[in-house]
Amino acid sequence: MASTSVSRIVPASPDEVWSLIGGFDSLPDWLPYIPESTALEGGRVRRLKNAEGEVITERLVDFNETERHYSYVILQAPFPVDGYVSTLRVHAVPGEENAAEVQWSGRFNPDGAAENEVVDLFTGIYHDGLDALHKTLAA
Repeated sequence: MASTSVSRIVPASPDEVWSLIGGFDSLPDWLPYIPESTALEGGRVRRLKNAEGEVITERLVDFNETERHYSYVILQAPFPVDGYVSTLRVHAVPGEENAAEVQWSGRFNPDGAAENEVVDLFTGIYHDGLDALHKTLAA
């Protein structure tokens, strides 16, 4: 099983960051790559469309409001993986009340692609996503 993780310090308190990204259906609020999200099954499933119109369906498998993290699995996507599980976390930065560390990590089995290609793909998605979050919070 392959994995990758990206973290970034962003200019807002952990509570402010979580209020923006903690909703499982909130990706369009901060991630330009995903302009559309539809909540299904009472909010436990999200059907996303990326900028190219491709559909990505994901299921929420763990959610912790107090610790500010959630995990999800991919049910359907145009990515060459199976067994994909990802977690998005918000951490406090000691001594910095107006900063938070956001960590986006995933583990998966490459399917039809080399492991390094799939790791690079998701590392890029997470990195670009956290850059977009930083821009949204800094605006």
